Amino acid sequence: MTTALRVLAFVLLAAVAGCGPAEEHGQAASSCAGTVRYENRVYLPAGEIGFTVGERLGNAEIPECDDTPGDSGVTIPRGTTGAYAVQGRKPAEAIAVGDTAAAARLMEVAD
Repeated sequence: MTTALRVLAFVLLAAVAGCGPAEEHGQAASSCAGTVRYENRVYLPAGEIGFTVGERLGNAEIPECDDTPGDSGVTIPRGTTGAYAVQGRKPAEAIAVGDTAAAARLMEVAD
């Protein structure tokens, strides 16, 4: 699977999964769908507000994710994608990810 398809898959799965807390054994559990890791920080998809992609920072990791253990068809495989700076924001706050700067999507640090 190409990196672009992985990014699209985790964004779509995040939308379906709600990309937020889920009730698990009486406690809130976070979804892994849609996450990427860059420099030991976890980022989640942000709303498509206006942003400008800056220079390439390196690679972000797409961790393997299976939020639906009973359905192996929606497991997101581990991979990597390009990480880009977002003009006007520090990488500790937000990055853009994608195979190219033109295809990059905005991601913000998870709380």
